[in-house]
Amino acid sequence: MKKILLAIISLGSAFSVHAQTGCNELFFSEYVEGTSHSKALEIYNPTANPIALSNYEIIRFSNGSVTPVDSIPLTGTILAHDVWVVVNGQVTPDGNGAFCDPILMAMGDQVGPAAYVAGTAVMYFNGDDALVLCKIAPRTFVDIFGKIGEQPVPCWSDVFPYTGAGSWWTKDHDLVRKASVTGGVTVNPTAFNVTTEWDSLPVNTWTNLGTHTSSCPVGINEAAKNPNFVSVFPNPSNGTFAVNANQNIYGVEIYNSLGAIVFTKRFSTTDNSEQINLSNQPEGLYLMQIELANGKRVVSKISIR
Repeated sequence: MKKILLAIISLGSAFSVHAQTGCNELFFSEYVEGTSHSKALEIYNPTANPIALSNYEIIRFSNGSVTPVDSIPLTGTILAHDVWVVVNGQVTPDGNGAFCDPILMAMGDQVGPAAYVAGTAVMYFNGDDALVLCKIAPRTFVDIFGKIGEQPVPCWSDVFPYTGAGSWWTKDHDLVRKASVTGGVTVNPTAFNVTTEWDSLPVNTWTNLGTHTSSCPVGINEAAKNPNFVSVFPNPSNGTFAVNANQNIYGVEIYNSLGAIVFTKRFSTTDNSEQINLSNQPEGLYLMQIELANGKRVVSKISIR
């Protein structure tokens, strides 16, 4: 799942960089630049179809470099209107005592290398590195975070020219892509104003990780194609939300990020729509298991803000 080193090549000669219409390609939806080595990137699939990630990788342009320094190939499949979370894999403290928080690591769908290795160290970004979600064939930038060839001091900020003046944004913060964004940045920006497409959260705030809200529409035929279709709305929520399925719902169990059950209910009168109230629970990411009439169990990530 890792360890592919990109050949050092000049920017523009080996990559196709072009504009794209919205809601038809993967893009970054969350950026976690936490303390120590607690780093994560979330990728969102705005389309109505699952996408195999074997044709994608994340590459890093470190410290203002115009050539890629590190890469990590993606694995697995990202479902329609779902996310894929890649986290740093440094579980054992390094020589400086730095490591990735195990709670964050447990939230990942894919874990990066367990130690810093040149060429694979994408998940060791620290606020001044440009990150690119890249399609392998045809080789295309589908989303760019930061500005390739620019090293801000110490990170990108909110005052022009966004290279350190004003408030820090890309260091010691978690960033969530605005719901209005429907596609990635495919052309290296003249100036990277992170505030236009991202909302800022305090460092180590992972309550939104694992789910993303987007204005991209859900395909009208998606439920008909999937006999186990389940939707949760709103998500994120304040703890009160509706669960809807295309068949009756028999029961619901909800787990917090530590794996403890915080809600369980079996419905005496089955219906294909149920209201759930978790307003007594703290903000955070939860896993909900829904039991359907056909005996299938569907797991959905939910977020309480």
